[in-house]
Amino acid sequence: MSTGSTGSTFPKWQLAVLIGAPVALGLGYLYWRKSSEETLEDDPKTGKKKLGEIKDKTISIDGDSLSDMRNRSENDLQKTQTMTPLQKAQKYKNEGNDNFRNGKYDEAIKKYELAIEACPPSNIQELATFYQNRAAAYERLNQWQKVKEDCTKALDLNPKYVKVLSRRARAHEHTNDLISCLEDLTATCILEGFQNKQTLTLADRILKELGRQHAKEAMVNKKDVKPSLNFVRNYFASFTEDPIKKIDLTAVNESMKKKGFLRAKTLLDSGDYENIIVACTEEIESSESEAQYKNEATLLRATFYLITGRFADAMQDLDSIINNSETDSKIRSNALIKRASLNMQTEKADECFSDFKKAIQLDGSNADIFHHRGQVYTLLEKLDEAIVDFNKACELTPNSGIRFIHKCYAEYRLAAVNQNQFQMMAVMAQFNSAFDKFPNCVECYSLMAQVLTDQGQFQEADNYFEKASKIEPDNAQILVHRGMLQLQWTGNIEKSVQLIRKAIEIDDKCEFAYETLGTIEVQRGNLTEAVSLFDSAIDLAKSEMELVHLYSLKDAAISQISVTKRMGIDMNSLQALAASSFV
Repeated sequence: MSTGSTGSTFPKWQLAVLIGAPVALGLGYLYWRKSSEETLEDDPKTGKKKLGEIKDKTISIDGDSLSDMRNRSENDLQKTQTMTPLQKAQKYKNEGNDNFRNGKYDEAIKKYELAIEACPPSNIQELATFYQNRAAAYERLNQWQKVKEDCTKALDLNPKYVKVLSRRARAHEHTNDLISCLEDLTATCILEGFQNKQTLTLADRILKELGRQHAKEAMVNKKDVKPSLNFVRNYFASFTEDPIKKIDLTAVNESMKKKGFLRAKTLLDSGDYENIIVACTEEIESSESEAQYKNEATLLRATFYLITGRFADAMQDLDSIINNSETDSKIRSNALIKRASLNMQTEKADECFSDFKKAIQLDGSNADIFHHRGQVYTLLEKLDEAIVDFNKACELTPNSGIRFIHKCYAEYRLAAVNQNQFQMMAVMAQFNSAFDKFPNCVECYSLMAQVLTDQGQFQEADNYFEKASKIEPDNAQILVHRGMLQLQWTGNIEKSVQLIRKAIEIDDKCEFAYETLGTIEVQRGNLTEAVSLFDSAIDLAKSEMELVHLYSLKDAAISQISVTKRMGIDMNSLQALAASSFV
């Protein structure tokens, strides 16, 4: 479950709420938690409802209040000898409102129709109100197409009619037009000055739902991802008991290294990953007499299927190893760790922990099991369990800097959660000791930098990121973190962008860099550029979970482009408005 040298053990779920970049920029980046989602009060079971099931807390029709209507006798209007067309229209509207409140929606619709017919075209605001009220009645009858038609007519007359935008959004959701739904919610958020938490929460939910749709579509024709050399190197570095890495080729005849698994192992050792899957397949498909490393080849191929996002193929290979009781226990336990990782990436937590349990039963002294399970526990914020696993991993591999520093990081987070200052001081002392014990472990420096960032010690944090870069100058993620640090520390967007663009120059397959830069461009109002950057990140994403997040960001930017053009809104003023709402 390694995330690379500087990859956090928590997933980056930056809230994809429309112009959510001010949040991301103000905090560096947010870690998604299950508890972060606000619930709605309407549903006693889950607290969540569709937009169309949420009724306005205020009255659903526009016009005089019920008390005003009761205090005004209809006879007062009849006393007027000659009514103007507008007065007649208001009279019909009031009668329609009365029918609406009494649940007589068909009768209300007829009255609103009379109001629309009577109203002079020059009375734009009143006419928009009549269409909105008729849409409200159609909504109560679940006639969603007619709701959309009347809302559109009202918005043609009054483009900034917030209640109508919200109502049409509900109708769009009921007809499964999520893109149009999102656009109306985006416009609503803008007109509300990003102050209505309910609208923001609904927009976030629609974004995630739309993201899931787009992610599922993308997964059907997803191309193989070519991971960066740095990512592959750090992935294998997270395994100290990898049976593939332990195979020594020094005594192997050079001619034997030219085919099958031995060729794949030679490519792996040299950092040439392009043809490893092909070489492994050659070994697997060879005759029994020729295949000496069929299980090893299957495990290595499964690993590269996993790394390149071919999850179904990876699962098939891993299953074949795990289900073969004659396979060496070290190979099976490694396969179980990787299948656990795969299950976690596909949001199957129970299966994930079941695989870790099986691996422990099979190979209980394997430190890799405890290290990777510790990372999953940290991801889920089960920090007590994570610390137990990291301690076990450190006990089994005392010379591993990666194991030690992840234990320290989990202990730091637990101390922070508990606000235990004494424990915090003890953990910081352990962090400092790591540099003497493991002076060349880049993860020690990068995680220390993240801890110092969390504490607001920005200069020191930058110093540690710089030290990490000197150890691994080709590690693009370190530069991305330094760029994000600049935003928190100095607010210098130009310097941040410069660092992240340099990261892309170093490693053009760094998904994290494209995503972060795209988020910054949203903040700067460069939405078209942001969409292009999110597309680059999408091309490099491996799992459906990652795609959901990235498509949410992309869809949010596209929606803002559409809405700002439609409403004639200047992006600079919009960005200022969004940013001020998060102060």
